[in-house]
Amino acid sequence: MFTLAGCSDSEVGDVSLGLFTTKDIKIDALQDPIVTGVTCHISSIEANLDLSDPSDSSIACRQTGPITAEMLNAIDKSDSGEVIFKKSKSVFFKNMKLRRIYDADSKTLIYLSYSTKETSGSYKHSLSTVPLWETLAFKKPA
Repeated sequence: MFTLAGCSDSEVGDVSLGLFTTKDIKIDALQDPIVTGVTCHISSIEANLDLSDPSDSSIACRQTGPITAEMLNAIDKSDSGEVIFKKSKSVFFKNMKLRRIYDADSKTLIYLSYSTKETSGSYKHSLSTVPLWETLAFKKPA
């Protein structure tokens, strides 16, 4: 699992929300560390002078390179999948996480972005899928 710092090399966009606010929309490009043929773009609000950033985020994941059977064999295939990225959103234990889940029936990778406070929170989330159809990892049913 990778942890993202406040200022990271993964940032590909930064949009100001206006002159009279300290809030910006930050866009990060994150390559799946195991399924390296998948890149996810996550946008979220960051407030430069606040102790806690809002929980809202949006995610879009796409195939950007080869996806092989070896990559698929190396991932966690449990129902809850695995957290592949984590970013602190507050000094009070609020985190944004990106989790990869494998849907074996539809042969699809599911990427779930969610924000949570470890003690309580609003648990906002966003979802994106990457079908494995016509990738090197796809196996046709017999």
